[in-house]
Amino acid sequence: MRTTLSDFVIAFLDLLEAEGRTLRRQTVRLSWGLGFVLLTVLIALAAVGFLLWGLYQYAAAWVGPAAAALLLAAAALVLALLSAALAVRWTR
Repeated sequence: MRTTLSDFVIAFLDLLEAEGRTLRRQTVRLSWGLGFVLLTVLIALAAVGFLLWGLYQYAAAWVGPAAAALLLAAAALVLALLSAALAVRWTR
């Protein structure tokens, strides 16, 4: 059996076609995954916002609105610093 240059070219193009289909499929899967991660992050942010708002309402009944706002701002700042520290640690 004799292999010619055209056989190599055809085999190479078939390989490119198959890899292109795989790349497209994996790109779609990645896009769906990233979309769900973004949705999860938005829901988590809303949950944290409602949690802080509820804590503010509870604290405002005990110490007044201004002090409650300061306390919850400090708590939110601590949460932000903790999440930033975790992000830096995990991305090293």
